[in-house]
Amino acid sequence: MSAQTNIEWCDSTFNPWIGCARVSPACDDCYAARSTPVRTLGLAWGPGTERRRTSAENWKQPLRWNAAAAEFQATHGRRRRVFCASLADVFDNEVDRAWRADLFDLIRMTPALDWLLLTKRVGNAWKLMADACGVSQASLKLPLPNVWLGATVVTQAEADRDIPKLLNTPAAKRFLSVEPMLGPISFEGLFANTHRINDGTNALETLDWVICGGESGPKARPMHPDWARSLRDQCAAAGVPFLFKQWGEWAPGRQHAKRDLGTWMTPSGRLEAWAGGLPRDRSEVSTLIYCVGKKVAGRLLDGRTHDEFPESTR
Repeated sequence: MSAQTNIEWCDSTFNPWIGCARVSPACDDCYAARSTPVRTLGLAWGPGTERRRTSAENWKQPLRWNAAAAEFQATHGRRRRVFCASLADVFDNEVDRAWRADLFDLIRMTPALDWLLLTKRVGNAWKLMADACGVSQASLKLPLPNVWLGATVVTQAEADRDIPKLLNTPAAKRFLSVEPMLGPISFEGLFANTHRINDGTNALETLDWVICGGESGPKARPMHPDWARSLRDQCAAAGVPFLFKQWGEWAPGRQHAKRDLGTWMTPSGRLEAWAGGLPRDRSEVSTLIYCVGKKVAGRLLDGRTHDEFPESTR
C-alpha cells in the first residue's frame, strides 16, 4: 500500500485486500475500521461484510520493491520489512481462498523482502498457510523462508491462549505485537511445549521479537508504565529483541503535567481522576498519567528509545 510508512517496526505496508471483523479486545477502537481508505470505499466492518481486493497496480508494488532490493540493502544495510496487512488480516477465514493463494505466490516471487504477517487469528495461520501453498497442514514445515509470523496479544489471557499457537506454527521468525497493551503480561510458567520443543523452555526464549505499544485514537485506553517496563525487562533477561513503539495518547511523567491534569492509574488498571492530591483508594500504588496525544507522549521508555530488531531472514 505504501513504499514508506510511519509505523516504527517496518519499512513498507502492503494490503492485498481491505476489510475485517473485530475478534479481540485490541479491536475495540480499530484504527483500520476508521481509516481513510475504508471510509472512502464505504466498507462496513464485521462478520459477513465485504472484503475488497486492492488494485492490480497495488499488487505490483512488492515486485518493484523486490527489484530494487540491492539499492535498499546498500542504503540500509538490511532487507526491506513489509507489514501485511495493516487494513485487514491475512488469516481472516472470511477472505476468498484464491486471494490468499495469490498473496503467497507474490511472497514467493519476492524473496528479497521480509514479509511480516501480523494476525489476531493465529489459530488459523497454519491451516490457511498450508491451503494457500497447496499442501497439507501436516506437510507444511516452512511456508516460505521470508515469512515472519506475528500474533497480536494484548492481555495475559490472550498471551496464554495464543503464544503456544504461534510457536506451533511454521515460520522463519515468530514475533509478538503487544499493542495496545491492555494489562500486564508475564511469561512466568508459560513454556514452549510445542511439537518442536518440549523440554520446559520458557516461551519467551523461543520468540524472535517483541513489539510493545500503547493505544492511540479518540477512545484510547491508557497503558500503565510498569506493564511496559516488565515486558522490556523480561525480554532483556531472555535475550529477545524489544521494540517500544509508542505510549499512545496517554503517558506518565511530570513534563506532561502542564498539558493535562492527570489521572491516577494502578498497576491493575484502575483509574481515578486526579483531585489535586493523593488518590482516594490507596490499596495499590497509583501513578499519574496524562492524556496528551500520541505526538507529545512520544516513545521514550524511562528516557530512551528501544528499537531492537531480529536479524533479517537471510
